[in-house]
Amino acid sequence: MYFDDYEIDQVRTSRGRTITEADIVNFAGLSGDFVELHVNEEYARNGPFGRRIAHGALIFSISTGLMVQMTSDHEAIVAFRGVDQLRFVSPVFIGDTIHVTKKTIDKQTKDGVRGLVTFETAVLNQDGKPVLTYIDRLMVKCRAH
Repeated sequence: MYFDDYEIDQVRTSRGRTITEADIVNFAGLSGDFVELHVNEEYARNGPFGRRIAHGALIFSISTGLMVQMTSDHEAIVAFRGVDQLRFVSPVFIGDTIHVTKKTIDKQTKDGVRGLVTFETAVLNQDGKPVLTYIDRLMVKCRAH
């Protein structure tokens, strides 16, 4: 989508993605985050959630990928400009399926060639329960005149 295509209060929804054991193991290896709540079933069984949970940073990373998949023309995206108010609301477990909703809450033209679009983003699990919320901004191209 180009800057011109976004409308205030427009809500878009991504496809779903199931979180797997491999996601958690690969993310731990990539990030170096081997906190036992994520990688040790016996430890996690006695923890606050009764089982292992996915890394919050993993869920955020997957949400950005789902966002990109919502855009049919990746050339329209100039830059990911930032995140505010990032909140880990509920745990995500192995086997949960998440999806992203993005509500356009602001847009500002920068120079006639590109604009900044601000979203209220929620990552929801298979029950529609929020697991992660944040405000994010994308710099996107305007359509050629």
